[in-house]
Amino acid sequence: MKLIIRLLLNAVAVFFLAYVLKGVQVDNYITAIIVAVVLSVLNLLVKPVLIILTLPITIITLGLFLLIINAVIIFLADHLIDGFSVSSLWTAIWFSVLLSVLQSLLHSFMKKDKK
Repeated sequence: MKLIIRLLLNAVAVFFLAYVLKGVQVDNYITAIIVAVVLSVLNLLVKPVLIILTLPITIITLGLFLLIINAVIIFLADHLIDGFSVSSLWTAIWFSVLLSVLQSLLHSFMKKDKK
């Protein structure tokens, strides 16, 4: 049940960011849920491999290259999902940063309700 709530909160964040950012487009709520699921799966499976492969450049840039890795993950989701599109690399980076902030805010509210 907790996983479903987290995915729905992520879908709300994706849909909100698509409304706020001009270069991101999500067709409908179902697409936002699919984007949330695909991003979760890509972050679980692909992101660790990319981090290991790019470890030297990540160390040299003091971790800032992780923003590019997050943008690559979002571009992968863009290519896998038909109703989701991101226009540029900078838009993907902003989407990634804002999505992380929104997810942490939404999930922190969920934790406070349990206590």
